[in-house]
Amino acid sequence: MKLSEQSLSIIKSAIQKAVAKYTCNCEQTAVTDIHLQPDQTSGQLNVYNDDDEELANVMIKEWATYDGDDFLENVEPSLRSILCRMKEAGDFEKITILKPYSFVLVDEEKETVAELLLIDDDTILVNDELLKGLDKELDDFLKELLEK
Repeated sequence: MKLSEQSLSIIKSAIQKAVAKYTCNCEQTAVTDIHLQPDQTSGQLNVYNDDDEELANVMIKEWATYDGDDFLENVEPSLRSILCRMKEAGDFEKITILKPYSFVLVDEEKETVAELLLIDDDTILVNDELLKGLDKELDDFLKELLEK
């Protein structure tokens, strides 16, 4: 599912609003994960913490008009991409949530579907995008070693 730039911007703003509740010039004190719950029927994206406190809520028009059975599987890459770009831009550096914490995709029963982004100083979450082409690179490396 391809989202418009406006929808991507709305999602990013909702995430920024949610994490802004955990931004201050104090030491890290909150212990929580951030749960993103998209709803295909209404087109709503709800953002919660571990205590089910709503941190943000926005409407995504493309979601409300999507009629496929694979909604969460189609939403996941877009959310993951937005979060990764936000992390690279430093949007999560001043958050007072104790590390490690995660951004998690949840379904309508608030069951975890996927971990979208892990924020930790020492850990990198490996995903399919990172592993693309790794087999070929390793095969080429081994072939080169064996030929020498």
